[in-house]
Amino acid sequence: MTKSRLDAAAAISVMDLFTIGIGPSSSHTVGPMRAALLFMDSLPAHPVRVQCDLYGSLALTGHGHATDSAILLGLSGERPESVDPDTIPAILRAIRNDGRIRAGSAHDQWVPFEEARDLLFHKGEFLEAHSNAMRFSAWFAGQADPFTCDYYSIGGGAVLPGTPASDTPLGHNVVQPYPFSSGAEMLERGESTGLSIATLVLRNEGAWRTQGETDAFLDSVIDAMSASIDRGMAQEGMLPGGLKVRRRAMAIHQRLRLQRDALGPAQIFEWVSLFALAVNEENAAGGRVVTAPTNGAAGVIPAVLHYYRRFVPGADRDGERRFLLTAAAIGFLYKKRASISAAEMGCQGEVGVACSMAAAGLAAVLGGTNGQIENAAEIGMEHNLGLTCDPIGGLVQIPCIERNTMGAVKAINAAYLALQGDGRHIVSLDAVIETMRQTGEDMASRYKETSLGGLAVNVVEC
Repeated sequence: MTKSRLDAAAAISVMDLFTIGIGPSSSHTVGPMRAALLFMDSLPAHPVRVQCDLYGSLALTGHGHATDSAILLGLSGERPESVDPDTIPAILRAIRNDGRIRAGSAHDQWVPFEEARDLLFHKGEFLEAHSNAMRFSAWFAGQADPFTCDYYSIGGGAVLPGTPASDTPLGHNVVQPYPFSSGAEMLERGESTGLSIATLVLRNEGAWRTQGETDAFLDSVIDAMSASIDRGMAQEGMLPGGLKVRRRAMAIHQRLRLQRDALGPAQIFEWVSLFALAVNEENAAGGRVVTAPTNGAAGVIPAVLHYYRRFVPGADRDGERRFLLTAAAIGFLYKKRASISAAEMGCQGEVGVACSMAAAGLAAVLGGTNGQIENAAEIGMEHNLGLTCDPIGGLVQIPCIERNTMGAVKAINAAYLALQGDGRHIVSLDAVIETMRQTGEDMASRYKETSLGGLAVNVVEC
């Protein structure tokens, strides 16, 4: 993937794929916040002024995706994994009222900051390396020319610094015992070692940390996913942004609780849809969610994981870990061979990838073979090919929230369909990933997180 400079041989960790942050977008909120903090902490001296210029999709849909708020938070030293969502309004209000910002994570000095002058949205302008581009500048006392650095938010909250000529790859230079960069290699590793896909990933994670540390991380992700479902089901009212989208999860939860005695297949799918809806309403409100593998698709994997916990006999914490490890293996392949950025791939790169990952994870904990797991992942993406990203008003609400419910139900269907076979199938996972990549490159830019086409214009016109 030349745009993101992703080295197929570079190692990716589950900690790169699943991160705990805030909504509404991993590429437009989490990534810019991290980039702003990285820039401020890289400065050689205290600046007298800082500026951020936004390009491409970040400029076109940044207001709806809270990119402006993310930049202010990052410049002032906040991190997406640790900032308290309840304190964000007060932090932003102070910056805008006082006209100054704390300089990075040290929090010990102030910099003048006028948002209208120092945070600029260049709508219609794109930098070459990636659609999600930021240019940060800092001025120092006694120097006329600013210190400048470009950053690219490449999806899932990951950020790359530098220019298109940079040869810095995404990934880690570590030696894994069972590396794989394709679905075929993944299956071959499993065949030659007799190990499951989840175990391959777990052994590879040992290149960074102990199994106990990996288990603890996975547990924190599982707990955060559960918390986002619980909080989403307990909130009501209108989502921010002006579309007047009302939260539905709480009312649906109350109704389904009254129907527990009549639990059947239809009701189970309603519960799954509720789980996804709850997470993505939380995401749209700027709450804490798990990037899995993006925020726009944050509800799919938690919903299917919660389905396993609630409705599959014998479900346990070990199974939940195997679910995430297996899902991660599939996510690695999409990051290495294509992209999980909607600005590059459309929503097939977000909800489509999450559906593929969730289908693989569920197939694994239901007892599927490696071949059946790979088949489930392939089915999950094959029927999301061509999915566009055209959010109304640039907000991660319509169609994003409901789309996660569809992705979750589709993932469950894909897993059970794959388990009906023996793992042999005509379309390989590698073929469908390559098809997704080609489709994303062929897709018009107005359908790739720019809000210039599709629902984003037709609903307004109607």
